[in-house]
Amino acid sequence: MSESRETAVPRRPKGEPRFPEGPAPDPAGSHFERRIRSFQPRRSRVTPGQGDALRRLWGAWGLDIDGQRTLDLGELFGGLPVVLEIGFGMGEATAQMAADDPSTGILAVDVHTPGQGNLLSLAEKAGLTNVRVANGDAIILLREMLAPDALDGVRVYFPDPWPKKRHHKRRLIQPEFLSLVATRMKPGAVLHCATDWEPYAEQMLDVLTAHPDFENTVPDGGYAPRPAFRPLTRFEGQGLDKGHVVHDLLFARV
Repeated sequence: MSESRETAVPRRPKGEPRFPEGPAPDPAGSHFERRIRSFQPRRSRVTPGQGDALRRLWGAWGLDIDGQRTLDLGELFGGLPVVLEIGFGMGEATAQMAADDPSTGILAVDVHTPGQGNLLSLAEKAGLTNVRVANGDAIILLREMLAPDALDGVRVYFPDPWPKKRHHKRRLIQPEFLSLVATRMKPGAVLHCATDWEPYAEQMLDVLTAHPDFENTVPDGGYAPRPAFRPLTRFEGQGLDKGHVVHDLLFARV
């Protein structure tokens, strides 16, 4: 047998978890009804650095959305007010917001394994203590694992626009979701959405304006200017270069 074969890293057996102590492939399994799914799992390539962060840091800063317990956010974040971010991509903007405002905890939810590893790595490099990474379906997190009035804010930046008409029912920002998320937000807490897909922005504005649990923070209604605390992301910059118009919506929980 050649030396290269002797020293080769053994392949992971089929069915064995990619990161045994990291994020689970489907933490909630089939235990809960999912009329709205916040995201579809994406298992693209994980770099060595991202994989190392997942192995080392998940136990301390990560959690699986299994729907089996109610989270104590006060304990999880040391008493900080907590904002839920649904969908954070590769985590650059999340890490920047956490660094800019260390007095606010960010519970960042996504199913993109490389992004989870990247955010953990960014948080470690920046010495951040106010970020926790949650893996799984944000709907199950909201419905099963958060107490009423637990959140000081919710952020949904550039969610999947599902552009085809037959897929519009899959969009996250719709009345059913708003009714759920409102129960988990403190009165006065702000739901902040942003999108560069014009038809989705119009739908967001319509359903938020019509919902009795939310009130537009813009006095005359309509879209809000991008607040200074939301960084300009790489994805957003690419959209702007293509001529896309980005709309921010900030609606307060009544």
